[in-house]
Amino acid sequence: MTPAFEISRRELLARSGVGFGAIGLAGVMQQADLLQPTIASGADLNPLAPKRPHFPAKAKRVIHLFMNGGPSHVDTFDRKTALDKYHGQELPFNLPTERKTGAAFRSPFQFRKYGESGIEVSELFEHTAQHIDDIAVIRSMQADVPNHEPSLLLMNCGEPRLVRPSFGSWMTYGLGSENQDLPGFIAMCPGGYPIQESQNWQAGFLPGVYQGTYIDTKSTEIEKLIENIRNPHLSVKQQRRQLDLLQELNRRHQQQRLGDAQLEARIQSFELSFRMQRDAEEAFDVSREPKHVLDAYGPGTQARQILIARRLIERGVRFVQVWHGEGQPWDNHDDIEVNHRRLAKQCDQAIGALLTDLKQSGLLEETLVIWGGEFGRTPTVELPKTGSNAGKINGRDHNHHGFTMWLAGGGVRGGYVHGATDEFGFKAVENPVHVHDLHATLLKLLGFDHERFTYRYAGRDFRLTDVHGKVVQELIA
Repeated sequence: MTPAFEISRRELLARSGVGFGAIGLAGVMQQADLLQPTIASGADLNPLAPKRPHFPAKAKRVIHLFMNGGPSHVDTFDRKTALDKYHGQELPFNLPTERKTGAAFRSPFQFRKYGESGIEVSELFEHTAQHIDDIAVIRSMQADVPNHEPSLLLMNCGEPRLVRPSFGSWMTYGLGSENQDLPGFIAMCPGGYPIQESQNWQAGFLPGVYQGTYIDTKSTEIEKLIENIRNPHLSVKQQRRQLDLLQELNRRHQQQRLGDAQLEARIQSFELSFRMQRDAEEAFDVSREPKHVLDAYGPGTQARQILIARRLIERGVRFVQVWHGEGQPWDNHDDIEVNHRRLAKQCDQAIGALLTDLKQSGLLEETLVIWGGEFGRTPTVELPKTGSNAGKINGRDHNHHGFTMWLAGGGVRGGYVHGATDEFGFKAVENPVHVHDLHATLLKLLGFDHERFTYRYAGRDFRLTDVHGKVVQELIA
């Protein structure tokens, strides 16, 4: 019987080969960031694959310099001459503070104007101030309460009480990562966790793969910096075979459980850990930098981790959070002159070097740098009490009514001051910017409409800004 349809081997290859070019083109376009799924597609097998935001982004990566504990705005970026006049005297109005405070307390630090913009900055941040024309200073920030725990969660997760994804997790969920061999979101905090621990970089109800990876940067040895970075017993080839078997077993297990998200996160973490054995060691080894670069950043743990942050974003890590120490180092209820000077010395030179490097390399245009804490401090002196500042009258209490943060790069309007506190620096009185407004603005810079950037959980569409937030257009160049 003659076949109904005959085709020679040569003709078969000729016909099917027409599609080979399209397959190759798709691969090239994917690598060139021209053929990516949107965040709404949800079809990509790799949850950290690069994705497109809602509209063209001004910023593609973030370095968040978190001054843990609440730096004093009136001693850093918000000079108040009225405090000089009223120093040692009661202010003409009562302050609704967390604890009863005393008289006005002038800043022990000198301020001067920098750059063409002439913005005043404290002597504490003279290196950072060299870049003031690239910085937008927000002097009218506001949070909800004067307590560390809820304010940390509000700043990092947009919600002071309930479990919600962190800003870094939202960002990696929306944009993916540009380096599949390193985590998309890394949180560095030397010496241990800050208050609220890993909740500050939690994935919340987002898939666990978007959780921040914690690194204790107190150690300099790669084996201590990143646990289990090397396997002392198996070769890479043996590890790959072992992991393939484990993945096959996990996939079978997952198929019986309707694609369990936690199991998927665990599978992805195994794969990422394996790939990190090659790339992480190189990225975290700052000794590979030239001596003049190391000298520019300066000595110490803070300088080293800020340099690491630059190396990570150069390698495609999407979000790097740099914590200034465990606990609350900037929480200076006493000895604020000594402590703020010491803390600023640990990081100011490195921040200046970071901004210099980013600008010279062109990365600052697409890298958003954020500086600040969870709130500010009172313009009045904290009264002595039992505890760390017993008998001392030289510190400041918590203040969420008005404080300062600054932004640089990533489409930010440089050399600009937004908003103002009252003449004493207690409360934001001009163009207040709530943390929800800040988040909405940051998402806009990253290419997202904060009202549309959602994740459905428990029958509701959640977002970083919850039901609040408005974009501060004046901060955008």
